[in-house]
Amino acid sequence: MHLKDLIAPEYYNFANEVEKYAKDPEKIAIKFVSENGDVKNISYRTLAEEVNRYANALYHLGLRKGDRVLLITQKVPESYVVYLACIKAGLVFIPCSEMLRANDLVYRINHSEAKAVIVYNGLTNEIDKIAEPIPSLKHKLIAGDFTKEGWENLTDLAKNEDTTFNKVRTHRDEMAMLPYTSGTTANPKAVVHTHNWFYAHLQVAPKLWLDIQEDDLVWATAAPGWQKWVWSPFVSTLGMGATAFVYNGKFSPEKYLQLLQDFEINVLCATPTEYRFMAKLENLDQYKLPALRSAVSAGEPLNAQVIDTFQQCFGITVRDGYGQTENTLVVGTLPGMPLKKGSMGKPVPGYRVEVINQDGEPCQPGEVGDIALHKDTPTLFKEYYKDEERTKKAYRGDWYLTGDQARKDEDGYFWYEGRSDDIIISSEYTIGPFEVEDALTKHPLVRECAVVASPDPDRGAVVKAFVVLVDNNISKNEKLVKELQEHVKQITAPYKYPRKIEFVEELPKTISGKIRRVELREKELRQVKINK
Repeated sequence: MHLKDLIAPEYYNFANEVEKYAKDPEKIAIKFVSENGDVKNISYRTLAEEVNRYANALYHLGLRKGDRVLLITQKVPESYVVYLACIKAGLVFIPCSEMLRANDLVYRINHSEAKAVIVYNGLTNEIDKIAEPIPSLKHKLIAGDFTKEGWENLTDLAKNEDTTFNKVRTHRDEMAMLPYTSGTTANPKAVVHTHNWFYAHLQVAPKLWLDIQEDDLVWATAAPGWQKWVWSPFVSTLGMGATAFVYNGKFSPEKYLQLLQDFEINVLCATPTEYRFMAKLENLDQYKLPALRSAVSAGEPLNAQVIDTFQQCFGITVRDGYGQTENTLVVGTLPGMPLKKGSMGKPVPGYRVEVINQDGEPCQPGEVGDIALHKDTPTLFKEYYKDEERTKKAYRGDWYLTGDQARKDEDGYFWYEGRSDDIIISSEYTIGPFEVEDALTKHPLVRECAVVASPDPDRGAVVKAFVVLVDNNISKNEKLVKELQEHVKQITAPYKYPRKIEFVEELPKTISGKIRRVELREKELRQVKINK
C-alpha cells in the first residue's frame, strides 16, 4: 500500500459510502439485540433514509457545515443514525461517553464552542446539571422516544423530513470530528480529524486487520463516545457493507459467548479485559463458535495464555493491534502473519512507523524507544484544537510521538513496553492523572495527591492514588477510602475513580516542587511484584 492510496477524492463524505449499500432493500446494516433478547434488523436502505431525515432536521434547525455538535449515545441503532447525519450535514461531531459528568461536558462544550448537544433518550441529566451559562449552545436535542422540558426531540423533528439530502458538500481537508483524549497535566486534548481520515481508515483497519468481508456479521464491543467505536462498529463495519451486531447489555463472559454462538458472529473486536474474563470460564469448551473467522484485540497486549485458550477451544487466533485517537491502526498482527504471542505485530504495509531514540533516529533491535509515526501519514490527526503548543510537543522532528514505548525485534515485530508519560490505560480506557487528582483535591480532607497506574491481571492496570491528608491524625480506614472513591465518581467519569488508595505523609518531588509520578510508578510496580 502507498500513502497516496489513503488520500480521498477532493470532496468526500463517509455517509455516501454507506448509501452505496442501500440499493438492495434487503441488505441488513444493523442487527440490534436488547438486553432482554428482542431482535431488530435495520436495512441499509432504512438507515440511509433515516440519516437523510435527521440531516434535514439538523439543517432546518440552523446548524451549518463546520458547527460542532456534542453526542452522548448508547449501543443502539440511533447512534448510527445520529453520527451519520452529522457527517452528512458537514457537522463536526464530538463523541462523548455517557459516563462523563457535567464537569467533563461543560469543558468540552465551551472549549469546542458546540452549538448543539444530542443525547439518546434519558441521557439528559448531566447536561441539565450544568449551571453556568454556555453562550455557544443553541440546541439540546434528544434522539429516541424520550421527552423532557427544555429539550427538543430530534426524532420527532425528523419524521416529516425528506428522505434525500443534498445540501452540503464536504472537502476532504475540512474538520469532521473532534474527539477528546486524556491529558497528563491539564484538561483533555481535542483531536482534529478531517473527512479524509474516514477514507484512509477504511482502506486500512477493516481490510488489513479486522478482515471484514461484505455480508459478515461483525460484533465490535466498544461503546459510542470512544474513538474505538468510530473505528470498528461504525466506520469499519458499515463502510464495508457488513452487518453491525449491536448488543445494548452489560458485559458478562457467559452472555457474550452465548451471543457469539447463537448469532453466529463472523468477526469479533473486543477488549483484552473481555477476552481475559471469557478465557477464565471453566466451562468454556461448552460453547461452539464455528462461524467466527476473525478475532482481534486492541488497547494493550493480550496475554499469551488467553491466545492459547481461544486457539485450543475455538481454533481461532486472537490478533493484537495498536492505534490511537490521534491516528488509526498503525501496528498489528494481520491475517496470515506469523504470530508472536505478546507482540503488537508489525507496522501496517506502507506506513512509516518506527521505534525512535531521543535524537529522532530509529533504535537498534532490542533497544527501547518511543513509538513514532511519520508526520506525512494521512490518518494522522491535523492538530490539537486551539492548542498549538501541545501540537508542537507531540512531534520530534518529522515524527509524531504516540506517548508509548516499545522495542523492535530482528524480524520487525513491535513489543510494547509501557507509556512514556503518565497516562493510565485501564480496560482500554485512557485516564489522565490530572483529572483524577483534580477531583480528589476537591475533597476537604485531601491536601494533595498523585495518581499512577498499578498493574492488574484482568484490567491491565488500575488507577492508584497516593493521598496526603490535611491532618495526619485523621483515621485512614476503609470508610474514608470508599468516601474518596465515591467523591471522584460524582465529579468525573466513574471509570476514572482510584480502585486503590494509599495514604502517605508526603509525595516525592523535584527541587522545583513538581510531583515525581515516575518514582511512585516504580514503587507501585515493585510492590505489586512483591505481593504476587
